[in-house]
Amino acid sequence: EVNEDLLLRAVARACARSSAAMKLNIAYPTNGTQKKVEVNEDQKLLPFFDKRISAEVPGDSLGDEFKGYIFKIMGGQDKQGFPMKQGVLTSGRVRVLMERGQTCFLGYGRRNGERRRKTVRGCIVSQDLSTLNLKVVKVGDAAIPGLTDTSRPKMRGPKRASKIRKLFALNKGDDVRAYVNTYRRDFETKNGSKQSKAPKIQRLVTPLTLQRKRARKAIKVAKIAKSKGEAQAYVKLLQMRLKEKKERRSESIAKKRAMRDSQASQ
Repeated sequence: EVNEDLLLRAVARACARSSAAMKLNIAYPTNGTQKKVEVNEDQKLLPFFDKRISAEVPGDSLGDEFKGYIFKIMGGQDKQGFPMKQGVLTSGRVRVLMERGQTCFLGYGRRNGERRRKTVRGCIVSQDLSTLNLKVVKVGDAAIPGLTDTSRPKMRGPKRASKIRKLFALNKGDDVRAYVNTYRRDFETKNGSKQSKAPKIQRLVTPLTLQRKRARKAIKVAKIAKSKGEAQAYVKLLQMRLKEKKERRSESIAKKRAMRDSQASQ
């Protein structure tokens, strides 16, 4: 009876696992949109099973609205929240020894060189996943409402001066500050006052920054000249002290010789 109960529980778990819904987070980076789709039938997800991360899969099996679409698998997580990791060639969970900077491991507050063993799921798609992240690679016949038929403008732009020049195809002589207003946004605070914000430009070369650079260089050159002068003065002082020491030694030797000669003559 105990074995039968265990068998029934295992079958119930397997049925629940197979019948559980999987969420598909579909992103369309061209328009900056994203949509969540819940799929309850395993038959629709069969083309995704046993595929690795970064594999391209046609979306015809998901329904007529996805006909002609091609999706790229970007990642996912299982029902307990363990993420998929690229390079782990399995569909189950693995405890991987990871260090700071690797995916699936933030490593904040760790010591330099410290490694931790973390549980991750392999890069192969299976039925145990609860969420699968997809990216639209090719648009199909019809537009998907909320995904490909709308576009969301970028709220934030690049901050670095060289990247702003690259975005707007500017030369080094052009003023970058005039193009930051493209990403300026107006909003109201909790108090009701109106404010506007724009990206703060990083690594912007202005006359003031050049002046500060020259000042830093002048301070560095002055420090080097001062250290060289002090080193030369120290060498001179050392030579003078050595010379004085030799003179004192020669005087003491001469005195001792004179005393020995006087004693010998007596």
